[in-house]
Amino acid sequence: MATDTGSRKKPRRGLRRAGIAALIVLGLILVSTVVNLVLESTEKSGTAPYGERVAVSGGSLNVVRNGDQGQPIVLLSGLGTAAPGLDFAPLVRELGGFDAIVVEGFGYGYSDLEGPARSNENISTELHDVLAKLQVRPPYVLAGHSIAGFYMLDYANRYPAEVSAVVGIDATIPKPGDGPVEDPQPGINVERALAVTGVVRVVAALAPGFLDPDSDAYTAEELHRMRMMMSWNYGNPAVTDETARIANNAAALRGVTYPDDIPVLAFVADEGSDSTATKTAAAENLLKNVRRHQVVPIEGGHYLHWTQSKRMADEIRAFLATPQ
Repeated sequence: MATDTGSRKKPRRGLRRAGIAALIVLGLILVSTVVNLVLESTEKSGTAPYGERVAVSGGSLNVVRNGDQGQPIVLLSGLGTAAPGLDFAPLVRELGGFDAIVVEGFGYGYSDLEGPARSNENISTELHDVLAKLQVRPPYVLAGHSIAGFYMLDYANRYPAEVSAVVGIDATIPKPGDGPVEDPQPGINVERALAVTGVVRVVAALAPGFLDPDSDAYTAEELHRMRMMMSWNYGNPAVTDETARIANNAAALRGVTYPDDIPVLAFVADEGSDSTATKTAAAENLLKNVRRHQVVPIEGGHYLHWTQSKRMADEIRAFLATPQ
């Protein structure tokens, strides 16, 4: 009988220990969350925001301009870039003489972190409304990185008279496919949980090189602010919805090409692998109907503007200066 009693007590002790461990973990998470919220509030109150917020349907977007009076060039970031106004800083510095305009979409930089569904149509409409409210004179150059390739393609077809040229920075090209695509379904936002509980902040503090741009073109202040804003913005609702809609947005662009009279300059990141040839061929295929286009492989990673801003700015100037 004594042996049986001991056997029954062992599972209970195990459950008790597991419960205590779970409570300790929960307590640590709660403490970390509170500390993170306090630090975030302190950072935001002690750091002046950059740019200008512009009201659009569903909220407000933040816009950063370099103050020059030249030809307008509108810069659109890649997916999940925490602070596009800072991320594009090296390229903006090289684009002196242009009216360089970084538009931060919903979920980016100092824009609202929630907004309407992140469909191609909504993103294009919001961009159009922002530029109109800022009285940016058309036609303007659209320059976009990565997933912005979707939105530039959509925008150029919706508002062709307002686009003088398109510049892709290792821009994503919608892949052909068949069949319908389901709308994204709500689920657990793990990325946002990592931000709210302070995990992203800890990573940024202990291993800043893991999050920082692989570049020496940024100031120490820019890097510091980008780390902070990654902690603030990571996994926010708007970017989560945009990520979930990638397949839908790609499907909506099946068979769509740029208008043949809009010049397109496509930079392709040459990372020294077989993917360069694949990406170059895909870009050439997308642009085969465009009367004046140029595909330019440049040595570097996906974020070409981190390391190749001067080369890109020179190529942009030369391309835009060529008579149409």
